[in-house]
Amino acid sequence: MATPRTPSSTAPGAQPPMGLRERKKLRTRVAIRTATYRLIQEQGYEATTIEQIAEAAEVSPSTVFRYFATKEDIVLTDAYAPLMVAALRSRPLDEPPMESLRLMMHEALASFLAAEDEELRRRTRLMVEIPALRARMTETMSGTAKLLAQTLADRTGRSADDLRIRVFLAAVLGALREVTLYWGEHGQEGDLITMIDEAVDTLEGGLRL
Repeated sequence: MATPRTPSSTAPGAQPPMGLRERKKLRTRVAIRTATYRLIQEQGYEATTIEQIAEAAEVSPSTVFRYFATKEDIVLTDAYAPLMVAALRSRPLDEPPMESLRLMMHEALASFLAAEDEELRRRTRLMVEIPALRARMTETMSGTAKLLAQTLADRTGRSADDLRIRVFLAAVLGALREVTLYWGEHGQEGDLITMIDEAVDTLEGGLRL
């Protein structure tokens, strides 16, 4: 009789399973975000307070702030930036930077839509309606640009603080921001990836209309 094999800890190339602490943190984040969306739907964004969110999520206000610096971050924070960095790093080194960024956005957005399509739609509706969320989105994109800058610098032999890299990323991420808002303002109709292609084509064409 064959001896049962002990399962291997992690298959090659697979992500290691989350430990208990990480699972608890994830559950807390999800509970806070779920409570926030429910309260906003019931009483509006401005009327929803951190104290109400904490009570609905069954945590303390200090716990909410430990996970999210601001109320806006509860709506906006996600794993999108790390996905973009990982996607950019996976692109061939000899690929033109604009094409790498285009395909990076394809991959990251496709992953996000597959996992969290409804959350993206809720978030986009709120960004269209709430000026504070649009302002915070611009701030968070600045942080995303810094994460991408080092990867792009490594590929081009430039400094991560090189002006051309900063302008290049500002243009591409600004286009992504406008595509997202345009999609939200027009009833979330149309294909986001096709719209991103149109935006990148506009950049590649020298911004001519």
